[in-house]
Amino acid sequence: MDKTTQRGSLEMVAAMLISGTIGWLVLLSGQAVLDVVFWRCVFGAVTLLLICARMGFLRRGLLNRTTFALVVLSGVAIVANWVLLFASYSRASIAIGTAVYNVQPFILLGLAALFLGERITLHKLAWLVVSFVGMLTIVSAHHGQGESGSEYLLGIALALSAALMYAVAVLIIKRLRGIPPHLIALIQVSTGALLLAPLANVTELPAGAQAWGALLTLGVVHTGLMYVLLYGAIQKLPTALIGALSFIYPIAAIFVDWFAFGHRLEPLQWVGVAAILIAAAGIQLGWRVGGRRVVSGG
Repeated sequence: MDKTTQRGSLEMVAAMLISGTIGWLVLLSGQAVLDVVFWRCVFGAVTLLLICARMGFLRRGLLNRTTFALVVLSGVAIVANWVLLFASYSRASIAIGTAVYNVQPFILLGLAALFLGERITLHKLAWLVVSFVGMLTIVSAHHGQGESGSEYLLGIALALSAALMYAVAVLIIKRLRGIPPHLIALIQVSTGALLLAPLANVTELPAGAQAWGALLTLGVVHTGLMYVLLYGAIQKLPTALIGALSFIYPIAAIFVDWFAFGHRLEPLQWVGVAAILIAAAGIQLGWRVGGRRVVSGG
């Protein structure tokens, strides 16, 4: 492994491990979901503004009206994604919410076929079936989860909706070639801060060092720093390796949920989680169902 790939791999691993602790900090803050996302956007915007200024991304000419509007629209989708995903944590647990959220490659696959005319191969369709079976397995194991079965199912629905919003954002970002990703992230979180300002409870500020520490960490580390690490890794690594290392995120989230909150998955839920993650890996890495050969592009 050359030095560039090694450095990119370390950046990707760090970014995914950071992502895996997001749910813990959301619950640790003790704040309402809208407030958590608002403060994440505020602190993230300040951090990314400093990063973009240092990297020279605030100059004119990088965006026109159309691309700016698309970035803002992607920001609306990203913020909706955060709100929905964070809301799922208290209902279906961090582990289940994160696992269900990882069906987003399949939602993206469907949207790309619908709006971009991309072809869905039989192998991709087979992995979609595997993922769907995993989803049904998780849903069927709802007894004993959350306050009630309906709350658990609502948590799964919220995680699925979050995955949809993320897929929409990715579909939009695909049209923004040549724009520095850090600048895209800055506009996205700035859009979120403006959208949520009227909805967040800014008259009663969070009380205590724990709440502020969690919110500040979400903004500075899990938004500003993570974007730098993630985009740095994407520039250095081949797509297959990016796809493989991205599965550190849900695995880390499952173990964080276990150690921090004692949420242990039932055997049937582990089967469902494994099915979703294996299917998502199969899609991203181009595995053939029932065969050993790996093919590029699936």
